[in-house]
Amino acid sequence: MAEDRKVGWTDLGPGARLFRIAHGVWGALNLAGLAYIYRAADHRRRDRWSDASVALLLAEGGALVIGRGDCPFGPFQARLGDPVPMFEWVLPPRAAKAAIPVLSAIALVGMGALLARSR
Repeated sequence: MAEDRKVGWTDLGPGARLFRIAHGVWGALNLAGLAYIYRAADHRRRDRWSDASVALLLAEGGALVIGRGDCPFGPFQARLGDPVPMFEWVLPPRAAKAAIPVLSAIALVGMGALLARSR
């Protein structure tokens, strides 16, 4: 199984490449939303972008709950020929698995800070 997970960009078909791009953009949007939440909390200012960022991260959290800690699109991604989870693109498997709870905690702290500091 470990060998199956070593799938590089050139090994992917067009559908899997397109999905990786879309998944990467989604991940970048989530990270940007997380950064914006912390910025808004630091500036003690809520606006439509901070509310949109919270909504985005809550949607991501809901998707992870549905997937029981894994991306619910994982099986679809594997059917496209890409069995490698997104965090494993840049992290070793153990660190990639830990990224979800760590980022979830960071997001919850940021949302709490935004709520507390923007009042």
